[in-house]
Amino acid sequence: MIEIKDLSKSFQTAEGRVEALKKVNLTVKDGDIYGIIGMSGAGKSTLVRCINMLERPTEGSVWMDGRDLGSLSEAELRGIRRKVTMIFQGFNLLMQRTCLKNICFPLELSGIDKGEAKKRALELLELVGLPDKANAYPAQLSGGQQQRIAIARALATEPKVLLCDEATSALDPKTTHSILELIRDINRRLGITVIIITHQMSVVEDICSHVAILDDGEVVEEGAVSAVFSSPKSAAAKRLVFPDGADEILTESAGERRIRVVFNGAIATRTPLIAKMAMEEQIAASILSASTRSIGDRAYGNMLLGISGDEEMVQRAMEYLGSIQDVLVEEVTDHVG
Repeated sequence: MIEIKDLSKSFQTAEGRVEALKKVNLTVKDGDIYGIIGMSGAGKSTLVRCINMLERPTEGSVWMDGRDLGSLSEAELRGIRRKVTMIFQGFNLLMQRTCLKNICFPLELSGIDKGEAKKRALELLELVGLPDKANAYPAQLSGGQQQRIAIARALATEPKVLLCDEATSALDPKTTHSILELIRDINRRLGITVIIITHQMSVVEDICSHVAILDDGEVVEEGAVSAVFSSPKSAAAKRLVFPDGADEILTESAGERRIRVVFNGAIATRTPLIAKMAMEEQIAASILSASTRSIGDRAYGNMLLGISGDEEMVQRAMEYLGSIQDVLVEEVTDHVG
């Protein structure tokens, strides 16, 4: 388990002192896929570098499995960093080395026998789906393939924690999804705890079970992804979940009530859900805004509906929609500011 306690980090710049992180408190349980999301400048990358002590916190502490990392010697920290590895947006592969030798590199640094290192690297190439790229060089690979090699290299030392710092930001949506599926598979098969740093809501929706919203160096909201995304409380979370100010798109009509429907992996059907509700329950709803997508046979995203009717009709609509697995429903009573 990773526990971040009252962590603050400041930097001295030519313009003065910058407070990058302010009293951050988070707990990431073993085996979780935990998302940390925020806009540019929120402090995400600083936080991830504090987790493995590449940056020392100005105040507060990072605990891993009951050990305060700030109290460890440099030699002990090197051992921790073999168990807490990172992948990055820019892949950071060694361009003069083949894919196989890139994966072997951290094993060589750890003093592993070359034969054993090669065996392990070949197994990892198989795991990430590139067994035929052992002798290829990074420049010969696509961006998605390079990130797969970077993941294989990060797994070489058999880590307990994988830190992903904007690891899919440079990739197209299809490749991003394939990389996230690989990370999910690794999490399931190897039990590795994954922390994903991102500014992309779609990444968190796709793979994370828990999320923390970081804004101006502070955690303004955190919890289960389904709970945070279905009913964001903070202004920062609302801006991320509803970037177009979905609740303000139209002025409410007299007698109209609004409900928000969040699809968190619901099984998509050929009959549109709102049309199905109209046919089965005789409840007409106006779609005021929608941001949904299908991944395989699953639906993700959210929809804002307007319903003209009495309290009983609104409740029936919420019960109907809320009865569907992986669909969350709430009435919208305030507006995004």
